[in-house]
Amino acid sequence: MKNKKLIIFDMDGTLIDSGDVITNTINFVRDNLGLKKIPKKEMLSQLNNPDINSSEYFYGTKSFTDEQTELFTQYYNENCIKDINLYSGIKELLESLQSNYRLSIATNASRDFAVKMCQHLDIDHHFDLIVGASCVQNPKPSPDMLIKTLQELDIDHKHSILVGDSHKDIRAADAAQMDSILVNWGFSQYEEKNTVTTTEQLHFQLQNMR
Repeated sequence: MKNKKLIIFDMDGTLIDSGDVITNTINFVRDNLGLKKIPKKEMLSQLNNPDINSSEYFYGTKSFTDEQTELFTQYYNENCIKDINLYSGIKELLESLQSNYRLSIATNASRDFAVKMCQHLDIDHHFDLIVGASCVQNPKPSPDMLIKTLQELDIDHKHSILVGDSHKDIRAADAAQMDSILVNWGFSQYEEKNTVTTTEQLHFQLQNMR
């Protein structure tokens, strides 16, 4: 993992603790569909599961409907900057890395929401590019947004690394032939020995990749 020039971060669960607003938004949609609420812990544990059909799990349909999308967008647009915070040490991490690496975000959230949230938390200026699911045909675990990032920033996959909190991130990186780091402070908890558990550990790994 040497000779890196670009660090691509996942956003939700990696940089930003947005678990409350995501849980509230999905449960808002479920409530309008006449479905019972899902507890936060259960919901977040399945949010990044690459082996489930998300629309079927959360809403009971084979694919997301226009009604579901409209309800989700309505609530999230009004509430996405409420009850969100940076994880401990993220602000300092980004400030330190910016002098040595190019930084970007690849998130399964819509780009408009991602920009709005990063601006609210005053970290948007650290990133050369923010790519959301609305920018590509397929979200992670597809490599589409990683490939788009490499093309737009004109950086080879060998000189790039993805940092994320889910196996969707890792599968996307693998598909893009890119190195990756799985952090363990996000929406899911992992038992793999190679996960990073603190931003201090992440900083140590990243600062030694040049």
